[in-house]
Amino acid sequence: MIDFKTVELSDKEWMEPLIAASDFSGCHHNFGNIFAWSKINKTRIGRVNDFLVVKGGEEEHLQDYFYPTGKGDIKSALLELKKDAQERGHKFSLIGVSPENIKELDSLFPGMFRYEANVDSFDYVYTLEKLSTLSGKKLHSKRNHINNFKKNNDNWSFEIINTNNIDECREMNKLWCIEAGCYDDDELKKEACAVKRFFDNFTALGLDGGLLRLDGKVIAFTLGERLNSNTYVTHVEKAFKDVQGAYPLINNEFAIFIREKYPELIYVNREEDVGEEGLRKAKQSYYPDKMEEKYTATFIGE
Repeated sequence: MIDFKTVELSDKEWMEPLIAASDFSGCHHNFGNIFAWSKINKTRIGRVNDFLVVKGGEEEHLQDYFYPTGKGDIKSALLELKKDAQERGHKFSLIGVSPENIKELDSLFPGMFRYEANVDSFDYVYTLEKLSTLSGKKLHSKRNHINNFKKNNDNWSFEIINTNNIDECREMNKLWCIEAGCYDDDELKKEACAVKRFFDNFTALGLDGGLLRLDGKVIAFTLGERLNSNTYVTHVEKAFKDVQGAYPLINNEFAIFIREKYPELIYVNREEDVGEEGLRKAKQSYYPDKMEEKYTATFIGE
């Protein structure tokens, strides 16, 4: 069996080079996300030669593997995962599999995998130029919301999150959770736990963040980091729903910041909608330039 272990902050040092070697575009291929959600998703990690292997689920019946990231003989790494699944007595399935991964699997194991699309897990991907300029007719309403906010609120500001203001974001998030009913909703409760881990390890994870103030109080914040060679990933974005224009403004201001800090990047991955209709409408309202498709690949034959 593969020697899987729980995820610790110190694992960042060896995991990130292996993640970077594959340069995948899915938001799940990212140390920050793996670490922040690891306790919630029961995530465990291991190493097979020069590949990172990730597994999630209840410990006694771990079932789902990520597609390995790293360099070298990918077939041998996949065969080790298949062997691990057999020895643990469960099916061999890979989650978050991209269309490019599917082509590789079909080449290495023709006819041996069945694929099922996980539409609720598709990531919304936009050009950084679009989010930072909001140009074009389709985004006219976003520009209007921002302009109205600025017209009606003189005393607002955008700040980069640092050790001096991060605690104010924590407090704002607690109020947001009360407003959203986090403590009565299991999924929102899980997300709140992940957000706390992002906050608690903000500097060590190398995250970026931005916040909006109105009359001195934090009304919105966002957190993210570089995902791969051409894409940024936004992990968290929160704003008070009764402050009209706060969401599009924090989105736009942070995109401008990203473009200035990482001029070589082309895209922003704003992660999935998890099947939540309100979130889906919000992400669709920015007209994604592409969707990062994800599938489950289940082994069906020798």
